[in-house]
Amino acid sequence: MEAMNWFSTDLGQKVLLLSGQHLKLTFLAMLIAVAIAVPIGLLLTRFKNQIVVNSCLGLLNVTQTIPSLALIALVMVLLKLAGLSTIGVLPGVVALVIYALLPIVQNTYTGVKQVDPSLVEVAKAMGMTPGSILKKVEIPLALPSIMVGIRISTVWTIGMATLVSLIGAGGLGDLIFSGIRTVRDDYILAGAVPAAIMALLADWLLNLVQR
Repeated sequence: MEAMNWFSTDLGQKVLLLSGQHLKLTFLAMLIAVAIAVPIGLLLTRFKNQIVVNSCLGLLNVTQTIPSLALIALVMVLLKLAGLSTIGVLPGVVALVIYALLPIVQNTYTGVKQVDPSLVEVAKAMGMTPGSILKKVEIPLALPSIMVGIRISTVWTIGMATLVSLIGAGGLGDLIFSGIRTVRDDYILAGAVPAAIMALLADWLLNLVQR
């Protein structure tokens, strides 16, 4: 009963609204990141030149070494040069997608490369085309590794999504930064606790999917 009363308060309603925004941001960013990263990871497995592969992975690794706020600022500058909006959901999602790419690309590449070569040879001997081998042998066997990458990226993205509220993307970061500005512990906790629970639940659910 007390929990229901709390959610009927001003702060409780804000938590519900901003949690929904946070989930939408995370889901949209992860959907785009998976759609980009998995094909890149698969494409890298087809390159014989290891220098090209290492260069691509190194370039993505740079996005992890850039501080989160600096990455958001860089995205804003790039979008401004492109004549696009630098405030709101667009720059927030772009920053989250960039941040989420590396684990998925890396785990997709590693998962496919670790497939037993003898299985691939057997598939070739059966007359399967390279495309069929990829779809029916390599991807299914690499799927656990790919899912690990998606799990890592999802947890990172939920945490990173609290920062994009600084550029008007919404989410639970609004409560956290509002609490910091006004020195209100209840606002800080109302933003931080749901974000932490969201990350733990996402990791648990994706672990179930992986199994």
